Amino acid sequence: MSEIIIKNVSKRYNKQLVLDNINMELTSGHIYGFAGINGSGKTVLMKCICGLTMPTSGSIYVDGKQIGKDIDFPESIGALIETPGFIEYYNAMDNMRNDSFDKSIKKITTEEQIIALLEKVGLNPNEKKKVKKYSLGMRQKLGIAMAILDDPNIIILDEPFNALDKKSVSNVKDIILGLKADNKLVILSSHDGVLLEEVTDKIYEIEEGKIVGGKN
Repeated sequence: MSEIIIKNVSKRYNKQLVLDNINMELTSGHIYGFAGINGSGKTVLMKCICGLTMPTSGSIYVDGKQIGKDIDFPESIGALIETPGFIEYYNAMDNMRNDSFDKSIKKITTEEQIIALLEKVGLNPNEKKKVKKYSLGMRQKLGIAMAILDDPNIIILDEPFNALDKKSVSNVKDIILGLKADNKLVILSSHDGVLLEEVTDKIYEIEEGKIVGGKN
C-alpha cells in the first residue's frame, strides 16, 4: 500500500510562481490524472513528487517519508518525465539491462522479464537499432518500459501517449489499467482530456500552478 501526501506545496523559479499551494492525497489502486496546458505546472509537480526538484514551501510525503528531509529520491517510484536518460549508443535491451543494474540493490529483474516488458510496450527485444536512431514513438515506449522496470509501487508518466499511433495508445492504456489492477498508485498527465477520462479515477485540473477543478 503506497500513499503520497502533498501539503501546501508551492514552487517558484526566480520570481515566477509555478505551483501555488497544492494539496493532494493519493493512494494505491487508483489512477490520477493531471490535466492542463503546457506550462500549467503539471511536470513541475511530478518532479517535486519524485524529488527531482524541491518545493519552495510546503511538504511532500511518500509512504510516510518527507522528500528532502527523510529521503531525497523515493525508491518506490518509477517515472517517465520529459526526456528519459537513455544511453543513445545502446539498443533497447541494453538500456533496460543497464537500468536494471543501477537498481539491482532494490530488486533483481531477470533477462526474461526485460524481454517480456519490451514486448509488452510494443518493442522488439531483438532489435539491434541504437536508441539514437529511434522515432519519438519508439523512445516513448522505451521510456514507459523503463518506468515500470523493477515493479515500482508508484508510477508517474508525463504525457505517456505522446507520439504514439492509435494501436500503441490502446496498448499503453491497457498497461496503465493493468498497473491499477496490480494495486499500483499511478499518476499521469495528458493534454488529451478524453484519454485521461478513459483511464483515470480522478482528474486534477491545473491552471497557472493552481488546482482549479477536478473530475471523479
